[in-house]
Amino acid sequence: MQPQRDPRGLWLLLLSVFLLLFEAARAGRPVVSCPAACLCASNILSCSKQQLPNVPHSLPSYTALLDLSHNNLSRLRAEWTPTRLIHLQSLLLSHNHLNFISSEAFSPVPNLRYLDLSSNQLRTLDEFLFSELQALEVLLLYNNHIVAVDRCAFDDMAQLQKLYLSQNQISRFPLELVKEGAKLPKLTLLDLSSNKLKNLPLPDLQKLPAWIKNGLYLHNNPLHCDCELYQLFSHWHYRQLSSVMDFQEDLYCMSSKKLHNVFNLSFLNCSEYKEHAWEAHLGDTLTIKCDTKQQGMTKVWVTPSNERVLAEVANGTVTVSKDGSLHFRQVRVEDGGVYTCYATGEAFNETLSVELKVYNFTLHGHHDTLNTAYTTLVGCILSVVLVLIYLYLTPCRCWCRGVEKPSSHQGDSLSSSMLSTTPNHDPMAGGDKDDGFDRRVAFLEPAGPGQGQNGKLKPGNTLPVPEATGKGQRRMSDPESVSSVFSDTPIVV
Repeated sequence: MQPQRDPRGLWLLLLSVFLLLFEAARAGRPVVSCPAACLCASNILSCSKQQLPNVPHSLPSYTALLDLSHNNLSRLRAEWTPTRLIHLQSLLLSHNHLNFISSEAFSPVPNLRYLDLSSNQLRTLDEFLFSELQALEVLLLYNNHIVAVDRCAFDDMAQLQKLYLSQNQISRFPLELVKEGAKLPKLTLLDLSSNKLKNLPLPDLQKLPAWIKNGLYLHNNPLHCDCELYQLFSHWHYRQLSSVMDFQEDLYCMSSKKLHNVFNLSFLNCSEYKEHAWEAHLGDTLTIKCDTKQQGMTKVWVTPSNERVLAEVANGTVTVSKDGSLHFRQVRVEDGGVYTCYATGEAFNETLSVELKVYNFTLHGHHDTLNTAYTTLVGCILSVVLVLIYLYLTPCRCWCRGVEKPSSHQGDSLSSSMLSTTPNHDPMAGGDKDDGFDRRVAFLEPAGPGQGQNGKLKPGNTLPVPEATGKGQRRMSDPESVSSVFSDTPIVV
């Protein structure tokens, strides 16, 4: 005889199964078994190293981490998973053979924060490829064959903080990714090392804030050697930025097909880097940022007189803005000196010193006020012009009132009376004249019979000299004479 079974035990078993199914339904998790090729642990699915040509179907919707690395996946299409994985935060696809990714491939995983696509065969990053990943924080794309990066490939990724693009074939620096306030406002790390970058937008990189430059890795690129590149990395080294300090020996450049360390460019005779001071003029409005290597730090400014700068204006003109910048409303001479910024953060603290030089004059005056140097130059030019006008354009007004003596040498040639500067001494002159030489003014007379054309003397002829008619009589120039050539200028003989 068979023993009689207790029906109460059967009912307890059925009740337990019912309660288990009820709890699963209430949690919103459909009862889906773990894929055969995967290892499941709670909300983690590991399907790595299974030589999978495609993504397994029927993935649990509660999956938070999906590891598909080290397989044979070649294409990631829009329908790679029929289930919408809204809880998925990490997707690992490294070490596959991916050469194509659909622009809609990431629609089923809108809350993804970590995506690893490294060590694949991707060649281009098309526009809007990652636009669906608006919550993504870390994107790994290193060790691919990427040649071109579309300017819109990373649009709508406002939460992206770290982007790894090293060990590719990128030749254009994606400046649009690092401009402050641009597409990726939270990007703190951009790894572009081991690519084919030759030229960098050096002026734009120099203007970047320190928290971006601290995570901008550019080592192992065939950069072009010049002094501007040396100054850029010397400044980063002076600031102790991680992108330079961590890979100092791997920062090199190319010159004449030879590699040179960027800090050893003696053949270019580059000047040593020096930290420049801020310069201002009287009345200027100036803002000095506390350029820290980390965002979100608490900043305190101290004046050259070791006084803390407050957010409100007291008696001075210096305040601290909400972002921690030092703001001068109207610069004064006494505002010059070294200001110190003390920054405190979660990871480390930082101290920065900034020197301000104030020039004791205004750079831009009123519109009716000329610059001093310009005024001096104009005055000098006007003085020269007036002197030239006086010398060459003023009409001759000569009243030679000296007493003339009768000529005792009628045979003196006109040329001697015109050109000789030796004074003529008359032994018959009276004592009423000065003991000095006799000054006379001679004018050219109209052409006479002894002159040739144009008033020139003919050889062998002389001009008669008229007798003096009285004391104080003067000789006037004839407008028809050759004296017009000499502009009626008297000649002292």
